[in-house]
Amino acid sequence: MSDLPSSSPSSPQPSSCRLSLEQKAGQLLMIGTDVDSPRGLADEIKRYQLGGIFLAGRSTRPAAALKADIQALQGNATTPLLVALDQEGGSVQTLKGGDFPLIPSAERLGNGPPDKLRDEVRDSARRLAGIGVTINLAPVADTVPADIGEANPPIGNFHRQYGSDPAEVAKDIEVAVTASQDSGVLTVLKHFPGLGRTRFNTDTSAQAVDATATANDPYLQPFAAGIKAGSASVMMSSASYPKLDGKDIAAFSKPIITGLLRQKMGFDGLVVSDDLGAAKAAATISPGERAVRFVAAGGDLALSIRPEDAQPMAEALITRARTDPAFATRVDDAAGHVLRAKIRARQISC
Repeated sequence: MSDLPSSSPSSPQPSSCRLSLEQKAGQLLMIGTDVDSPRGLADEIKRYQLGGIFLAGRSTRPAAALKADIQALQGNATTPLLVALDQEGGSVQTLKGGDFPLIPSAERLGNGPPDKLRDEVRDSARRLAGIGVTINLAPVADTVPADIGEANPPIGNFHRQYGSDPAEVAKDIEVAVTASQDSGVLTVLKHFPGLGRTRFNTDTSAQAVDATATANDPYLQPFAAGIKAGSASVMMSSASYPKLDGKDIAAFSKPIITGLLRQKMGFDGLVVSDDLGAAKAAATISPGERAVRFVAAGGDLALSIRPEDAQPMAEALITRARTDPAFATRVDDAAGHVLRAKIRARQISC
């Protein structure tokens, strides 16, 4: 288990963390900003009292410059920001260059000894913690069947999976979660309940479907292992899973988020969305409604890579909470999960 402080996310918010409705709504948003010029998000952070930021893109900037930018942005925050990026390794590595060596792909690490995986994750996490990154949107807990491989656009095509056997992937996920969180960076298991069997990418298509997944799916093993290892967060997929929910994509699905992840699998940490901004999977719904549907289904932290989504998302959450007592209670609960992630990251102590 991680040496980061544990918490009980289902309990009420600590008294010294009491927030107004506007502040709670802001805490439920993680908004993207260009990693090469992140200070451009300063106004949105202050105006909408954001809970987190996502460093988007790719950069070879030195650690000192990145650290200075993150510290400057933290100065605009109501509570310290969760600072996130995609530092998986392989084709998905936000920071590279002299201060951030190349990380092998998950597939390559999964084929190697556990000690190599542990060392790579530890080194990367320590470098991220050193500049003020608090949460890495990794590891990928998706399993890609061997007979699909690169024909799976979001994961297999980029070799982002640790393997094709969910039992073996589960072992790697446990190693990765523990190594990262022991080194000071929270982890995010993604993309629940799994993207490894889809034939479309949710970033570029609304047709991503896994018609196989069930509540007893063996491909849930890596997520279960990561939860048992203490992962602070789980990211919801934006694909469809008709055997689990015949109506909504996973990010908007109460049966999947609340029923499967929370109740059946016992996860009581932070639930974050995959990108709800530019992703085609949710493009037919307004940005504000995307945030509302995600939170209503049981989600906590709505991620959009588009800075312009901060306003409509915040306003929609506030408006709904003011007119719907049940939703207002859900906002309270979600804000509590965000605050407890910040406690685990040692950003606040309330």
